[in-house]
Amino acid sequence: MQQEWSRKGATLSDKTARKEFGLTQEEIVAAIDTGQLQYRVGVIQGNPWLRLLRREVEDLMDSTYNDRDHRQRRARAELARVDRDLKKLRAEVVALEEHRTKLVGDLGA
Repeated sequence: MQQEWSRKGATLSDKTARKEFGLTQEEIVAAIDTGQLQYRVGVIQGNPWLRLLRREVEDLMDSTYNDRDHRQRRARAELARVDRDLKKLRAEVVALEEHRTKLVGDLGA
């Protein structure tokens, strides 16, 4: 179980859970109190925050908050994440194409 806490992308902050899944802080705390969510406390510049397991937040949403508004909010958040990934990949492709062009030019010289 400890591996899940350290795996990239497996956790999210309470702020991200509120933004992506449309949860309120009260709903997050209530789910922690009932044992539906595990958490770790993090501190950045003296400000505490909760680190949650993404899998558990998704399970909570599927079992408890599966209404239209929450599904749409999740879809918008996922779309934003995909758009961000695509933008990053397009930039990588441009950089690789430039590097390729330089290498081909070096071979021709």
